[in-house]
Amino acid sequence: MANKTNKKKKRLIFRSVMLTIMLAAVAFALYSNFTKDKKDILQVGEEAPNFKLETINVEGKETLTLDYFEGKGVMLNFWADYCPPCKEEMPYMQQLYPEYKKKGVEILAVNLDQGELVVENFIETHDLTFPIVQDKSGQVMELYDVGSLPATYFIGPEGEIEHKVIGALTLDKIEGYLQEIKPES
Repeated sequence: MANKTNKKKKRLIFRSVMLTIMLAAVAFALYSNFTKDKKDILQVGEEAPNFKLETINVEGKETLTLDYFEGKGVMLNFWADYCPPCKEEMPYMQQLYPEYKKKGVEILAVNLDQGELVVENFIETHDLTFPIVQDKSGQVMELYDVGSLPATYFIGPEGEIEHKVIGALTLDKIEGYLQEIKPES
């Protein structure tokens, strides 16, 4: 009887130690993963990474780079045709584009769809005139750590990220951010 009780105690101690080790391993994995993500995500105040993508609607240019707009404020918008909030904010962006282009602010939309025809139809239907590039491989999306759409970065004339917005923007909010990234004249 004593031998059986002693065996149960040893089994309980062994299971308790194993459970503690497993909980510690899970806690370490979660902590490591959480802190790693924080380091990789672009933060406000950091320099916006440069990229090169194929254009869809820019005559005379096959590719565009972010540094092509050096010295200008840039609204960098990530969108896709399958994203209804993305479609809602496009008319606002188009409405403000001519005025803010004159003031030294560019709107650059990065499309994440796979098909070019879908994007071209969308551009034509909505009469979009601001530059649109396509990120078929998703490399720029990954570089900017874009998870949810729409995602918008407002980049100042010095090339630093001034604001990052996840979700659809209203006309007033877009205009407010564009005012903030407008170069001083």
